[in-house]
Amino acid sequence: MLVDSHCHLEYEGLVEGQSAALDRAREAGVEAFLNISTKRAEWDQVVGTAQAKADVFASVGIHPHNADEHLDLTRTELLEATRDPNVIGIGETGLDYYYDHSDREAQQRLFRLHIDVAREVQLPVIIHTRDAEDDTLAILEDELGKGAFPALIHCFTASAEFGERVLDLGLSVSISGIVTFKNAKDLQAFAKDIPPDRLLVETDSPFLAPVPHRGRPCEPGFVRDTAQFLADLRGESLESLADYTTRNFYALFSKADA
Repeated sequence: MLVDSHCHLEYEGLVEGQSAALDRAREAGVEAFLNISTKRAEWDQVVGTAQAKADVFASVGIHPHNADEHLDLTRTELLEATRDPNVIGIGETGLDYYYDHSDREAQQRLFRLHIDVAREVQLPVIIHTRDAEDDTLAILEDELGKGAFPALIHCFTASAEFGERVLDLGLSVSISGIVTFKNAKDLQAFAKDIPPDRLLVETDSPFLAPVPHRGRPCEPGFVRDTAQFLADLRGESLESLADYTTRNFYALFSKADA
């Protein structure tokens, strides 16, 4: 059984047929789903879906693209949102200097705010980083110096050097359907050697549909295609990879296991 550790079930392209897509994923062997929020206005809907479906969990957080719209977000507000029993992670948060949709200082401030709350409640920080490796590492190293917190890099597409550094810091790494793309040779080389106790799989649906589903909205069930590709890449069976990535999910997102 697999887990889709990162999907956006409320997004256009998936929400319209959400129940059917989840049923198809279950038939494909996906046993749990982490539904990710990216702005405050989504929190109630994301948590509501988790409340209504026993195999769906929720996160609360602000995507770096939306940082400028959430300059008034307080620590107390985020902390209180994590108290819901269905909320098992914080994010996605982080830094995105590729699009620069929000001021970089605002992104950094909110990233640190998420980490501060995660340190208190010991829920994993779900990190988005794009073209911001140096600042992401600097913030992680600085914040870890203040006290430990669980975290993972979601939809990993960064350099191997960045990957090695975050693994050294104790973070986990989640791989999406991008690894199946023909031009993803560097990612494939890194993914081949990720320690088995640090690897998770995800879809980031409705985005980034893996081969052979390119050109379609991605669905949580497509995590099986990504897992099969990774298993072949690593010289493992799908059953073995599914087993340890699922165990890794529940070890990292321990509130889900509880």
